[in-house]
Amino acid sequence: MAQILDGKAAAARIKADLLHRVQEVKKHGYKPGLGTLLVGEDPGSVKYVAGKHRDCQEVGIESLRIDLPETASAQEVIDAIDYLNHNEDCTGFIVQLPLPDSMDADRIIEHLDPAKDADGMHPYNLGKLVLHTNGISDIPMPCTPRGILRLLNEYHRDLQGKDVCVVGRGITIGRTMGMLLTTRGVDATVTLCHSKTRDLASKIRAADVVISAIGQAHFIQPDMIKPDSVLVDVGVSRVWDAKAKKWRIQGDFDPACYPLSSAYTPNPGGVGPMTRAMLLSNVVDMAERLVASRAWPTC
Repeated sequence: MAQILDGKAAAARIKADLLHRVQEVKKHGYKPGLGTLLVGEDPGSVKYVAGKHRDCQEVGIESLRIDLPETASAQEVIDAIDYLNHNEDCTGFIVQLPLPDSMDADRIIEHLDPAKDADGMHPYNLGKLVLHTNGISDIPMPCTPRGILRLLNEYHRDLQGKDVCVVGRGITIGRTMGMLLTTRGVDATVTLCHSKTRDLASKIRAADVVISAIGQAHFIQPDMIKPDSVLVDVGVSRVWDAKAKKWRIQGDFDPACYPLSSAYTPNPGGVGPMTRAMLLSNVVDMAERLVASRAWPTC
């Protein structure tokens, strides 16, 4: 029977550890704080940001939320980023994506202080990730790739020497996932696929581990996977259930793939909770580094 890689259960264990770490940081006179900047009212983003603030309450992290309307200008967003960059109550923060189509997300992200980049998406942090094949511990890691590796580790899924197929080349997951998978100590061999990949099914079928992040409901079918492979589903699609008369979240893997695998992440309930847990981990990591450096003003 395939093993379920339960992200909710793993995230709960991580939060229990973070609660203890936050208490230790506070003993030194510091209060870890997470800031969020949301532009517009995208339903998925609104729900996700609300969940992040609930997570903060669970582990004792302070939270600061800035919401701007869809009509906000790029300069207004940059001004809000500048405020968070200089706010001593904010240890780290994120700019919730997607931003409105009128804005250049890359240009906006460049205004973050790299030391406060809780999502690990600033070019400086990504550049260090590219440069250091041995891995690094002094910058925030991209949350979803970090969460995937942690989830696999929680369930003792060794990636050394394994062939991993990553489907999707976005910077949030696909491209950064490949960098983390190939660091020393993880030592996987990665094939990165995308919409222009020829004979995609054969590349997926050759993999020991498949990580899919394309957001096409049930795109990957049972005949496309190797028996006993590990399936990590990062895709999120909202599909209308006419019978139940409501929207449902669907992943990239057809559920018929699950019995053929050795392990799989449910969707929802797999990678999503781990992404949020790693965001908290990044903030606590930042706070611990500040304690060690004694560079942050006491509260």
